[in-house]
Amino acid sequence: MDAKLFLRSSSGARPVKIFFAQRFRVRSLLLLLLACALQPTAHADTVAVRSVQGSLRGFLEVSNGDGQVVASGDSFQVVQGGRVISRTVFHFKDGSIDDETTVYTQRLVFRLISDHHIQKGPSFPHPMDVLIEVPSGQVTVRSPGKDGKEEVESEHLKLPDDLANGLTPILLENLGADSATTTVSVLVAMPKPRLVKLVISHEGDESCMIAGLSQKAMRYKIKIVLGGIVGFLAPMIGKAPPDVQVWTIGGDVVTFAREQGPLYPEGPIMTIQLVSPNWQDAPKPSPSSAQR
Repeated sequence: MDAKLFLRSSSGARPVKIFFAQRFRVRSLLLLLLACALQPTAHADTVAVRSVQGSLRGFLEVSNGDGQVVASGDSFQVVQGGRVISRTVFHFKDGSIDDETTVYTQRLVFRLISDHHIQKGPSFPHPMDVLIEVPSGQVTVRSPGKDGKEEVESEHLKLPDDLANGLTPILLENLGADSATTTVSVLVAMPKPRLVKLVISHEGDESCMIAGLSQKAMRYKIKIVLGGIVGFLAPMIGKAPPDVQVWTIGGDVVTFAREQGPLYPEGPIMTIQLVSPNWQDAPKPSPSSAQR
């Protein structure tokens, strides 16, 4: 997303007062944009490890605004030495794939090591393949070119310690209801790699039902802050990204439960949530066994 200011003048004589008034307005706008670009960005936080992550597996579903399930997901995580490898894959009914593999450490605070995110298929009008390697600062973006050949762009960036690509659900599970507003960084391809901020705030508690029992869920709002001139202009032209809502369920161990937001910039709002297997062919107990 690029912010561009085009100034164009028409020919012909103009009164002096009008000419200088218009120059003053243009100058004021340019100064305002420059001031916005020079404003300090939101502070960033590393998230402390409250709950050490281990091996796990969960099942997810993606539904659209009409409540129709459009994709099924498989999320699993393993621990290898001092690193944790987490992968989530969504298979869409139209053949699309959303596949993200995240590697991180959890020594006192969470640190991203690498994140590889692939989106392709009819559900994604702008396919992407982004690999972030934090220790080297290398970011590789693969995308289809106009001639059908794959285009590869590689860039070396200074990546912050709070980079949270692929870690957002895990960070939310470790914030707790008593946490103040937390700000972390994420890298997005727009199409050039760009760092933006996620401002996470606890919005309150809600009730949900699990197997007929009421449970308390914590709801978080994630605001995407673009920053700079782009962030200043985006709301004016209707391009400001919507807030993302995430729910976790607490207790002795906190777990991700639900998310509502777009899967890609300017995409429709989707709902991702945990699901349980359905046993369609489960045998019914016979009357004699029920009596016993």
